[in-house]
Amino acid sequence: MLDQAIARKLKSIVGEENLLLEKEDLLTYSYDATNIWIHMPDAVVLPRTTSQVSSVMKLANEYKIPVTPRGGGTNVSGGSIPIKGGIVLCTTRMNRILSINKATLVAEVETGVVMQEFNQILAQEGLFYPPDPQSAAGCTVGGTVAENASGPYGLKYGVTKQYLLGLEVVLANGDVARLGGITIKNRMGYELTTLFAGSEGTLGIITRITVKLLPLPRAQRTMLAVFDSTETAGEAVSRIIGRGILPAKIEFVDNWFLRRMEEITHLGLPVEAEALLLIQSDGDIESADREIQQIITICRDIGAREARAAADEIEANKLWQGRRSAFSAVYSSAPSVLSEDITVPRDKLPDLIKRCNEIGKKHGFPIHMVGHAGDGNLHPAVLTDIRDKENFSRASRVIEEMIEAALELGGVLSGEHGIGLEKQRFMARAMDPVALRIMKEIKHLLDPNGILNPGKYWEDRGVDHHRGEEIQGNRTFSQGS
Repeated sequence: MLDQAIARKLKSIVGEENLLLEKEDLLTYSYDATNIWIHMPDAVVLPRTTSQVSSVMKLANEYKIPVTPRGGGTNVSGGSIPIKGGIVLCTTRMNRILSINKATLVAEVETGVVMQEFNQILAQEGLFYPPDPQSAAGCTVGGTVAENASGPYGLKYGVTKQYLLGLEVVLANGDVARLGGITIKNRMGYELTTLFAGSEGTLGIITRITVKLLPLPRAQRTMLAVFDSTETAGEAVSRIIGRGILPAKIEFVDNWFLRRMEEITHLGLPVEAEALLLIQSDGDIESADREIQQIITICRDIGAREARAAADEIEANKLWQGRRSAFSAVYSSAPSVLSEDITVPRDKLPDLIKRCNEIGKKHGFPIHMVGHAGDGNLHPAVLTDIRDKENFSRASRVIEEMIEAALELGGVLSGEHGIGLEKQRFMARAMDPVALRIMKEIKHLLDPNGILNPGKYWEDRGVDHHRGEEIQGNRTFSQGS
């Protein structure tokens, strides 16, 4: 329960219409896009200016009140859960596109701009911003920076940090830091801008973002390749890239997701197949067409039962719509879903797929797999029920073994979804101890009172967050049930 005096001060900073205190409102900010963690905040503030964010942080720092930054809440690793209560600082009302400069290919936006809306406006100018998480319809640009998000375009165009030129960040004590600039080249001092990419709200609150843009490709071509083996589909990815071909996107879906895609698109997809690769090439018309034909030949040579270009733009759009629906499809299919975000070197993708299937069979769980195959980034999912202690415990063990398999193959804990609450217990194993110590020292330097998104990234034994069977007493709803 927030002290009434603090509530009055917050109201004076952001205004009554931008302060939420009622239980029904607070519940909306107690969970993320999963239903694994739930914890109520004591208050939610929705500032509209950097000055308001600064004042809120000064107040929170003075009284040592936890502050959990939040954008669209589409994250899936627990990063926006206010596990120590306190204040959720939601940035969605800071949503102006401040400038788009076609001459310099640079844009500046406020943190709460929705990703899809940003790219729609850019497209009208013949431009695009490549980071494209599948949650683009609801996620904010600031949230994608905080998670260093990516998506299908990561194969050819890279991830968020590669497009950051400058940031405005409010620190824990309320200081406003302006980092980077508007030039493509900038070698003044340490690279502080990218320090905040992937910081998950633990170092500061991002309020403005300057990014570089690219011209919109003149042509895009889509193809699909169908396989009778998930591992062969994984091998095809390495074969394509090994031939010196770099498409814009290579997406992998297994049979379960393939069936969901067909239910949505009604394109007559071969639902009995084990795996499908969905591939996009872009550039000028001739090069995009030529690249697609080269990839079709490679897929057929490796054993694809079918490999063909999309008949037209309508079919291509439907295929990508089906792929984007994968996230909602899996999360609406069971009372609880454990979905991972593990990444290995591209040539190890077939091994990771094989290991995931073996682990699932050992524990009696079918593993449903989808992912950004071109990046070696796989999202295996396990359908379970958090209310069934034994089932959920076994499902959790499946996830742990898949993470361990990824690390053994030279991979990492997360490619794009972040650490949050989900991966904390693996950090000491996955990272060099000196690097981990440096991270903690940076955190203490910028947030000595530990108020910014406390309990995230590494395990905090004093944090009272819950997962699995422990959460049942605190649960107020169950997604998909």
